[in-house]
Amino acid sequence: MSRLTRRSVLSGLGASLAAPALSTAAAASVTGGPQRVPLLGEVPAGQLHVVPDEFALYWTLPNREALRYSVGIAPQERWVPGTYRIKRKEEWPTWTPTPAMIRREPEKYEPYADGMPGGPNNPLGARALYLYDGGRDTYLRIHGTPDPTGIGRRVSNGCVRMVNEDAIDLYERVPMNSVVVLHA
Repeated sequence: MSRLTRRSVLSGLGASLAAPALSTAAAASVTGGPQRVPLLGEVPAGQLHVVPDEFALYWTLPNREALRYSVGIAPQERWVPGTYRIKRKEEWPTWTPTPAMIRREPEKYEPYADGMPGGPNNPLGARALYLYDGGRDTYLRIHGTPDPTGIGRRVSNGCVRMVNEDAIDLYERVPMNSVVVLHA
């Protein structure tokens, strides 16, 4: 089983975040829901930790446990490690590509410059958690996806992707203002 240590989490809270030392156990199933895993140390309950090398998101629980979800993430050049807070949550969110996305691939994203209503084909999927740095929206999200083929891969534009069922499950568990750590 994967294990998240207190020391690794605390060392990851600084500006230069390093991924926690986790075991090399098999990953959670893409569609099988979260796995309950033990933590090695005293990690505060109620935090999200995304470990890019594992394609895993951990929701920390009391009693030195966590729920581990499989995720897709951004390529290295678009991954932004740091500590954030959830300041907004949406069901079937509207999606609007960022200006950087439109510049990179105008043929793909420009048609949606004014946004796409929420629904089953929306890239943000069924639920979205919005990551903020202080009062500033970072445009980083933890969200569902209608295309589960990106789970376990580096394919997003900066966000953390989950299958819709897992995004719904996590959305129900995570309160506003929760800490989110995107590890390096």
